[in-house]
Amino acid sequence: MLTTLATDLLATLAYGIVGVVLMGIGYLLVDMATPGRLHELIWADRNRNAALLLTSNLAGVGIIVTTAIVASEDDLAAGLVGSAAYGLVGLVIMAGAFLLLDLVTPGRLGEILVDPEPHPAVWVSAVVHLATGAVIAAAIS
Repeated sequence: MLTTLATDLLATLAYGIVGVVLMGIGYLLVDMATPGRLHELIWADRNRNAALLLTSNLAGVGIIVTTAIVASEDDLAAGLVGSAAYGLVGLVIMAGAFLLLDLVTPGRLGEILVDPEPHPAVWVSAVVHLATGAVIAAAIS
């Protein structure tokens, strides 16, 4: 029983590390899409637009990683590799969807993000992140 618990705890730690690294990459991608520094926009300026976009990105990554873990069928190595691979693909697709949305809509989404007033376009972009995560999750299973 203790051996199983120790193994499960190590697997949880490993999956947690993969998830946190992927969320860190997601943070960096949103930071690159945002004029200025994301941490200043959110924590110092309390910018709700930037916070909404970041949280939707992180939730999208979480959806993908969670599904990859469930689909791994007790194969830890395959599960870790799959979670990382699907997470990276998800981040690339989310970034592409952001750029595509930016191309087909008026204005620049990056500039809208730094506006201190809430903007409906950020909600649209946030849903694109969540929907992308859900689509990739469905493709995994």
